[in-house]
Amino acid sequence: MRCAIYIRVSTKKEEQKNSLVSQKEGFIQYVTERGWDIYDFYVDIDSGTISKREALQKLIEDAKAKKFDAILSKELSRLARNGGLSYQIRDVAILNNIHIITLDGAIDTTIGNMDKFGLYAWLYEEESQRTSNRVKYSLKVKAEKGEFKGSVPPLGYEVKDGKLYVRQDETPDIVRRIFRDYLAGKGFDRIARELYEEGIPTPAQFAGKSNSSDKWHGSSVRIILENQHYTGDLAQGRSTTKSVTVKNRKYNDPKDFIIVPNTHEAIISKKDFETVQQLIKSRKRTRPQAEVHLFTNTAYCADCGRGMHYKKNCKSYVCGNYNKHGIKACSDHLIRESDLILAILNDIQNLASNLNNEGIIGKLEAQLNKQKQQNEKQIKALDNKIEKLKNRKRQAHNSFFDGEMPKHEFDDYISSINQEINELLKSKQILEESLKSQDDMLAITELKKNLEQFLSFKELTPKMLHSLIDRIEIKADGSPRIFYRFSNPSAYSLILSINAQHSTCIVCGNMSTGWTSIVL
Repeated sequence: MRCAIYIRVSTKKEEQKNSLVSQKEGFIQYVTERGWDIYDFYVDIDSGTISKREALQKLIEDAKAKKFDAILSKELSRLARNGGLSYQIRDVAILNNIHIITLDGAIDTTIGNMDKFGLYAWLYEEESQRTSNRVKYSLKVKAEKGEFKGSVPPLGYEVKDGKLYVRQDETPDIVRRIFRDYLAGKGFDRIARELYEEGIPTPAQFAGKSNSSDKWHGSSVRIILENQHYTGDLAQGRSTTKSVTVKNRKYNDPKDFIIVPNTHEAIISKKDFETVQQLIKSRKRTRPQAEVHLFTNTAYCADCGRGMHYKKNCKSYVCGNYNKHGIKACSDHLIRESDLILAILNDIQNLASNLNNEGIIGKLEAQLNKQKQQNEKQIKALDNKIEKLKNRKRQAHNSFFDGEMPKHEFDDYISSINQEINELLKSKQILEESLKSQDDMLAITELKKNLEQFLSFKELTPKMLHSLIDRIEIKADGSPRIFYRFSNPSAYSLILSINAQHSTCIVCGNMSTGWTSIVL
């Protein structure tokens, strides 16, 4: 029986790391004593009430693909402390004929021991809710005493023994500058752009967050401007989680905030802070419903990947990154809307015309058949490589169980094999996709029909655009690369490969615009 072993600890503390090791060793012993096989270890360091744990989601995905026969966990609470999630895991297991076994003996479907599943799921969630309530009460008491209870202090402050102290660096001056600039009439986005252009680190960077960005955003500026902590008052309890299993935060009514005045040194005077709050309210405006331009959510910058922004004054599109953050983030990638429309209309006409050429169709058909045969051979070769890697993996398991291979070497070796197998499986999947169609020439016929129904159109309509085009990437010189939306990838990827071997595409011929790149 192939066993998927799920291990979870709540934190990265040293004692929890030791728990990970001991849990793994216990599972290895449990599995080997029964003559079963270990399919894989799934390890998370996170709360049991959270559903979106990376390893757990992978476990559920692999269970649906029937990659193993049993799920092993120390106890049900390791899998989930969330009743809904517990039942989701149970239902996935039942639908795919997978056993669930907990080492504490509470659950073991191999012997029909499933009667108390609901009871344990309820008990673990209730235990988590009680713990959460105790933590919330403790934090509330600390807030009422004037202790800072956040995990990250506001920009410009540091925390010592639950108290905020002004940092002895440039961060307090950054806060003062943001308030000063807003009082001088600058908006959130302009302040953010200037900070970014000057290379000033963001609050996340000062906090040392691993996923921090160097880009300032208007929303970040606004958070600072609305933070009452800068006046020397602690204002806490502004939001809370709805429940232990629903992590979305709800914002409390301002009258329910826990405000303790004069707990620490102020960076901003109360008068300036109140003036800023009044300005924020006065500058609010009811925006009319945004006009959706033709290429919104279709045109993207080819270099940074951001969506293109429409500029009404020049009837053109520019890179969203450039528009928001300036030349340091990206270049403008400017393209006029009328030029892009004309290029697409000309491309469609040329493509439809050339697809009626019997010589081109014959060449495509021959190339498609040849490509299919090559893909079938490659799939067989990949299968052989995958099977050899699986045999090496089985031998490694045996060596590890026999004590012939140290644990750290075993983990590294298995990890490298898994990576190789995954890469081979991805390559195989791509090749298999190209073989799904029984008749690739049907795809060419479908393409012709799709194009011909739009040939009579004198202008590019939203329906026409979204029916034919999946994505448009605008290069730095303003030229577009167009990704057409057709159902059969194998035929069109071949057209693209032929295009790469010729000065002009055998289907499209010479583009009348001279600068459009068609991608099918």
